[in-house]
Amino acid sequence: MIPRIKKISPLADFILLVEFDSGQRVLYDVKDDINTLDDFRILTTEHGLWKNARLDTSRTCVYWSDRVDLASDTILEYGRAC
Repeated sequence: MIPRIKKISPLADFILLVEFDSGQRVLYDVKDDINTLDDFRILTTEHGLWKNARLDTSRTCVYWSDRVDLASDTILEYGRAC
């Protein structure tokens, strides 16, 4: 089953705090994606975009634009439990 996200909080230094319906909370470092994926670099150059993170209607994806998104299973797998 794909994990569903309950709440997201974009923190300083491109760290995303994600709380799942299961109660799990993880910190996901988006800097790695920014450094390796061209589409993610816009998060550092477009003022205010980082803080405008949103959930899709299925609550299985965090997105900033139509080209910049993160799947919930990726966040859960690579995030650091907190």
